[in-house]
Amino acid sequence: MTAADSSSVPIGPTDDVIIVGGGLAGLFCALRLAPRPVTVLAAAPIGQGASSAWAQGGIAAAMSPGDSAEKHLADTLVAGAGTVDEKIARLMVGDASARIHDLLAYGVPFDHDLEGHLALSREAAHSERRIVHVRGDMAGAAIMQALVDTVRKTPSIRLIEGYIGESLLIDRKHVTGIVARPTEGGSPVTFPARAVVLATGGIGHLYAVTTNPPESEGAGLGMAARAGAMIADPEFVQFHPTAIDIGRDPAPLATEALRGDGAKLINAAGERFMLAIHPDAELAPRDVVARAIHAEIAAGRGAFLDCREAIGAEFPHHFPTVYKSCMAAGIDPVTAPIPIAPAEHFHMGGILTDANGRTTLDGLWACGETSSTGAHGANRLASNSLLEAVVFAARAAADIGEHLPMPEIMQPVAEPNGLGVADPQAVAELRRIMAADVGVVRDAAGLRRALAAIEALQARDGSMRFRNMLTTAKLIAAAALMRTESRGGHYRSDFPEPDPAWRHRTFITLDDADRIAGGGAVEHRVAVGAA
Repeated sequence: MTAADSSSVPIGPTDDVIIVGGGLAGLFCALRLAPRPVTVLAAAPIGQGASSAWAQGGIAAAMSPGDSAEKHLADTLVAGAGTVDEKIARLMVGDASARIHDLLAYGVPFDHDLEGHLALSREAAHSERRIVHVRGDMAGAAIMQALVDTVRKTPSIRLIEGYIGESLLIDRKHVTGIVARPTEGGSPVTFPARAVVLATGGIGHLYAVTTNPPESEGAGLGMAARAGAMIADPEFVQFHPTAIDIGRDPAPLATEALRGDGAKLINAAGERFMLAIHPDAELAPRDVVARAIHAEIAAGRGAFLDCREAIGAEFPHHFPTVYKSCMAAGIDPVTAPIPIAPAEHFHMGGILTDANGRTTLDGLWACGETSSTGAHGANRLASNSLLEAVVFAARAAADIGEHLPMPEIMQPVAEPNGLGVADPQAVAELRRIMAADVGVVRDAAGLRRALAAIEALQARDGSMRFRNMLTTAKLIAAAALMRTESRGGHYRSDFPEPDPAWRHRTFITLDDADRIAGGGAVEHRVAVGAA
């Protein structure tokens, strides 16, 4: 029994379920497993290092009289640009209402109208008002606070905060635990388990500009890939078009709900540039809007979100989070346009899972942004991310509960082993490379340059944490080089149009990515998407 890419460490008694990640997917999975004992490993205090807590838009669910799951599915398929797994997406939208009611039962204070019904709003590429909010732009924080409060009161959930996963323990293709380390460095700790659930979030901090918290660095994807798991759709990266451009890292987000309420996109000359680009103008799919803003900035015209007429004096009440970020930078959005820029926001790719969160490795489940269910396709529909997290976290919990007998208890074992903290200069260089060459606009030369730089960085830092980041970055760049077309969140300036031959998902392993980085070919199964 070995830890993938790490030296052997002592193994203690077997635990039951280890959930890696303290965000929405991880905590929801833990609660759905109760009263079964589970251990949650979180890099930061639960809820604080999670992208879920920063989500402003809300959760999409067809709950109004004029809406339906079929309409929600249709919008999801259109946004996904031809690569959505329709069966998976149908499961997701069909479970949406039940999961909203679960969250209400956990104490989430969703907005209601005067008659007591859930207040629903519309966002980009949705045909109906179906977004469930909390105080306009505070859905993520409110959901996470309710779940954190419930988790801390649930005796079956053991919390171990301040540890980041480094390597999976594997026996052939069976995952038997995880090696984790204190986030500030120190000795690694082995956590044997009969089931491991990766819910480690996204990849934002592989990029120089992101809306995600620092813990979103692709750790789960990197660990799973190094252990031999199949990865799906890593080239599809969504850049939120309207990060607030005030030099902060992470960049504050100007929620899409602002445009849903009528805010306009303008350049420094006051021109609404989206009118000439897409019939839905400001409410066009995110990839279209992000590229348009990128082009305005690259041309020196700048880009701004103008909320003065549509929202005006109501801004502080309806969007307090965005208002606070703007005012902290000396910008009053009631009277002045907000400077914006695209920022890495969400990863449609991740660890390949089935409808129950199972990966291609026995004993390993994944849910949330670190997974790739196929529900989003090439471009996530607004506010489907939190929905996917709760739907498939619940399904993973049900699958584990059905197939594993009741647990034993373990004691973790510590052993000095290797480096724990990544070199900040190496991390900064990786983020610069990804933003420059694997960002909003890509081409073959830049992608090859990025792969060569990633290979060179492997020799600069020996920490397992950085190895996971490099692994994830390599998979994204390799898959982007392989996909010779533009689709959804993947745009190639040298192949600017969609190619019908590429109307399918990508399935890729780390071995495949290594071959692509070395200039070699990959198996045909990757090109045709047959895992």
